[in-house]
Amino acid sequence: MAKAHTLAPDPAAPGWQIAPEDARITHFSSQNHRLVAVHGLLENASHAVSQAFLQKFARITPQYPGVRAPLAPEVCAAWLGRLGPLLARWFDAPGTVWEMQAWYSLVTTPPAGLAPIQRLPHVDGTDPRQIAMMLYLHRTGHGGTAFFRHRSTGLEALTQADYPRYAAALQADVARTGLPPAAYTTDGAPHFERIHAVPGHFNSAVFYRGNILHSGVIDNDTPLSADPHEGRLTINAFFRPAE
Repeated sequence: MAKAHTLAPDPAAPGWQIAPEDARITHFSSQNHRLVAVHGLLENASHAVSQAFLQKFARITPQYPGVRAPLAPEVCAAWLGRLGPLLARWFDAPGTVWEMQAWYSLVTTPPAGLAPIQRLPHVDGTDPRQIAMMLYLHRTGHGGTAFFRHRSTGLEALTQADYPRYAAALQADVARTGLPPAAYTTDGAPHFERIHAVPGHFNSAVFYRGNILHSGVIDNDTPLSADPHEGRLTINAFFRPAE
């Protein structure tokens, strides 16, 4: 991963300027998880959507139920210059120097085609220092992001120490009741309970710790298009402390 930068928005990336200062910090669940929402993150969101048509989308990982294309490095550098100090303040990490990766993402897999792992909430890793961002660039019937508690363990976020216990309990859950049906998770039943959800308003972004169990809010009855204008287009990013 490239080293973090501390630049102002890059003039080589016109149309990509962000305005992240008007952020709202909220907390949810008894475990007091922190969520930061920024409405109107991009000053020109239509530019980001139009640029999606120039990307070469592809299936990158087996976990993601769709296609992705990396965000240009100069855009990541410009955004990181603005977001880095804010992330340090929002998530109580003073002095942190961040690294960033980001992708355009389109959910395209129909419910009937989902692999078992795609029917369950997930985490982006077990390091609580990693921050995830979802920037919603769609106006579809689909939603934003939901967060979950695993019923049999009570876990809402996974650390490296927690993961073996969680994996064993989930395996026992599935052995007892079977896999959930081929559909995107909604309320999390039977193995999970939904504890919070944020809407996916166009040009809004949310930031949260990536080790919290979560899933995209996908309407199983609404079509999933690979057209960036018609589909559930997002830009998702991960911010990690530079080693």
